[in-house]
Amino acid sequence: MSRYQQLFDRLGPDTGAFVPFVMLGDPTFEISEAIIDTVVAAGADALELGIPFSDPVADGPTIASAHVRTLAQGMTVSRSFELVARIRTKYPQLPIGLLVYSNMVVSRETMQFYADCAAAGVDSVLVPDVPLRESAPLRLAAEAHAIAQIFIAPAGATATTLAEVAKYSQGYIYAISRDGVTGTQLRAQTKGLDTTVAQLRAYGGAPVFLGFGISTPAHVHDAIAAGATGAISGSALTAIVERHLPLADTEEARSALLTDVASFVTAMKQGTLLGEA
Repeated sequence: MSRYQQLFDRLGPDTGAFVPFVMLGDPTFEISEAIIDTVVAAGADALELGIPFSDPVADGPTIASAHVRTLAQGMTVSRSFELVARIRTKYPQLPIGLLVYSNMVVSRETMQFYADCAAAGVDSVLVPDVPLRESAPLRLAAEAHAIAQIFIAPAGATATTLAEVAKYSQGYIYAISRDGVTGTQLRAQTKGLDTTVAQLRAYGGAPVFLGFGISTPAHVHDAIAAGATGAISGSALTAIVERHLPLADTEEARSALLTDVASFVTAMKQGTLLGEA
């Protein structure tokens, strides 16, 4: 049984999953590991981890800035896998997904990239700049290495698109609440999500996580209430890291960052409890 399925089995009927996005290596290798430890301790149900890339076309300015500053720190794909492996050792049951761009997959060679994912303990991979119609090489490599390939259900998708997403997305389906890029500038939209979730279920699709614009416990609550199994938040958490920059290498500065991270995740997890947000 996959770690995602184990998670879904553990969640009660009135509880959803909260999944924070964390950029690997932001603001440093060591501090990003501490951030991940903190989000897990604060109640994160799974992780979505980013590997920095120079042209993150699906990301808004907050996460795009994290890509830039993390690359400037010398973070690489290999070091990212090293950090994921460390996280997996500490949290053997925690679902871990990667959000990466196609260039880093193909430049490493697709089959090798997925082999490296498996060796590090990755459960799923989302490549947002590869449309489903061009995803056969990714799906082949993912299947060969028992990795769940995640696909996006776009806002306002046609029934044909949803049927294809339901057919091929493993682990979970990433529903985006609106068109555009990641970010908190526009809040998440849940109008019509119940219909989308019902269609995906009718087609035999995996559980749905809602992303883009998820920045408050109310957004999480609305997503779960509308039928999503979980909610993913990235820009709001990344903005907390950004607010603490430049981060002096002192215990006090690091503690202040981690305290804010923990408070955010605890509040967002509370939003997954129906009737309490």
